[in-house]
Amino acid sequence: MHDIVNLEALGVPGVFVASSEFVIAAETQAIAIGANPARVFVPHPIQDRADSEIAMLAEAALDAIIAEIIRG
Repeated sequence: MHDIVNLEALGVPGVFVASSEFVIAAETQAIAIGANPARVFVPHPIQDRADSEIAMLAEAALDAIIAEIIRG
């Protein structure tokens, strides 16, 4: 979250990407730091997935990520 906020402060568009497990935590942190970065969530869990599964998750999320960057 902090990285995206810092990048946006430098004029670099970005999107916070995390697994769905962290929806509430991301909202809480965004409120706490007074920021509202674009967010895209992918299915949880991440860490036990094979590289090919991670690639499929990334591909599935790509349109949403691009849409958030364009909207920004």
